[in-house]
Amino acid sequence: MASVNFNNINFYNTQGVKQITPQSTSVTIPEEIKTNTKPSFRATAYESAVTVRTSLVTKDEKNKYEDLVNELDLDHRKKLEFALKSGLLLKNNSNDKSTVLDNLHKILKEERDPGLDKINILKECLDILANPYVITQTAEDIPPEYQRQVIGLITGLSENPQEIAKAKWDLENLHTGTCPAASIEFDLATKHTAEFFRMVEGLTSPKNEVEKTIKMDNLSEKSSDAIWLLTKFKTPHQMLDFNTAKILLKPDENAIIRARIQNHHRDKGERSMIDVLMQSMLMQVGSQQTYNSLTDKRAPNAWTQEDGGLIDFEKTYVESVVEDKNTTSVTYQIVDENGRLKGYEKDFSTIKKDLLDTLKMGHNIIIGYTWPDPENGNRLAGHEITIVGYKVNPNGEGIFICQDSDDEVAAPIEMSEKYLLPKIHHAGLPEEIASRNNQYEDSWKIGLDEFQNNQQTKLSA
Repeated sequence: MASVNFNNINFYNTQGVKQITPQSTSVTIPEEIKTNTKPSFRATAYESAVTVRTSLVTKDEKNKYEDLVNELDLDHRKKLEFALKSGLLLKNNSNDKSTVLDNLHKILKEERDPGLDKINILKECLDILANPYVITQTAEDIPPEYQRQVIGLITGLSENPQEIAKAKWDLENLHTGTCPAASIEFDLATKHTAEFFRMVEGLTSPKNEVEKTIKMDNLSEKSSDAIWLLTKFKTPHQMLDFNTAKILLKPDENAIIRARIQNHHRDKGERSMIDVLMQSMLMQVGSQQTYNSLTDKRAPNAWTQEDGGLIDFEKTYVESVVEDKNTTSVTYQIVDENGRLKGYEKDFSTIKKDLLDTLKMGHNIIIGYTWPDPENGNRLAGHEITIVGYKVNPNGEGIFICQDSDDEVAAPIEMSEKYLLPKIHHAGLPEEIASRNNQYEDSWKIGLDEFQNNQQTKLSA
C-alpha cells in the first residue's frame, strides 16, 4: 500500500468549489480505534445495473461491431458481446457524444502510437469493460534489456556509480503512489464510460493527448477563480466563452516509455498500458504538470512538500476537471500538527448518512482513509479507495463495498462500516450533500491565500 506521510501537509476541505467547515461538535476517538492497523479483506462479487441501449440499430453500428469481431480472439469477442448486452458498448456519455463502440473502432482503424499495438489496446479496453476492477496501480518492472536506457533517462546520463545504483534500486523497488489517480480512473470507467474510452483513444494515438470541453462553474462559482485555478495548476486551456473552456490532457513524456514496455512485457497483476497512460495524465493534472512516470515522483509545490502522490486539494481538482462535475471534498478527521488523529468533525452516523445519500444519487465516492503508522511514530499514513455500494449482511452489520487499486485483487472488497467510518479522513461528495448543515466559503480563495502566504514566508526567510 502506498503510504502518504500526513505530517507537514496542508489539508484543504476543498472541491472544485467550496471549503467545508462542519458545524457539529468534535468527537472523541474511541480507544479501540487507536490501535487498528491496515486491513485485509476478501473480495466478493458486486455488479451495478445498466439500463441503456443493448442492440445495434444502424448500419454503421453493425459494420463497426463486425470489424471489431473480425480482429478479436474468442475470449475478447465474448467480452465485446457482454459490453453490448450490458448496455456499455453503446453508451454515449462522452464529451463529444461518441459511443464506446465509436472509440473502440477508432482504436482499430486509425493510427496508434508507434510503440503500441492496437489489438493489445482493444483487449485491454474489453478487459476493463468486462471487469473495471482490473484497474490497478501496481507498478510494472523494467525488463533487464531496457534498464540501462531507463536509468540513463532518470540520471540524465550520469556516470556517477552512486546515482546509477540509486536509480536501479528505485526502479526495482518502485511502488506507485498513484492511488488517487487510479481511483479517478476507476470512477471514469464506471460512471463516464464513453468518456473514459474517448480518453483512451486519444492517449494511445500518435499525439498521446485528448482535448476536453469543461464548464467553469464546475470549478468555481466565480469565473475569475476558475481561471486562476486552471492557470495555477498549469492546465493548458483556451476559453471558449464565459463559462466553458477547452483543456488539453496529456501524460508526462516518460509515460509512453512505460506503456510501450507494457505492450510486450506486462506481467500478471501489473498496470496495463491504459493504466499507465491514464494515471500519468491524471497525476500531471494534479501535480502542476511535474509528474515523472519513470520515478513516480512529482515536484513539491505551494500546497505540499511531498514528492509522491496527490494530496486532497489536488485530487479533488483533478476529479472536478476530468469528470467535469462539481465535487466537494469534506474532511472528517481532525489531525494535529504532528500528524496524529485528535478527533472528528462529525459523528459517525452523520458521516454514514453523507455516504449513503451520495450512493443513492448514483455516485461512487472516492475517500482517503488513514491508519497510525508504527514505523513513523504512529503518524497517520493514508490511502485512497472508492466506495461503490453498501449492504447489510445477515448479522445486521452494515458493509461498504469498495474498489482498492492496490490490493492485487481484481474484484470489489467489503469493509464493515464499524471498521471504515472511523478511518475516513476525507470523502468527495456532491455539493448539495456536502454543504448541508455546514458553513463554507470559496476554497480557491483559501488556496490562493495559502499560496501567497507561503510565497511571502519564502521571501522573508
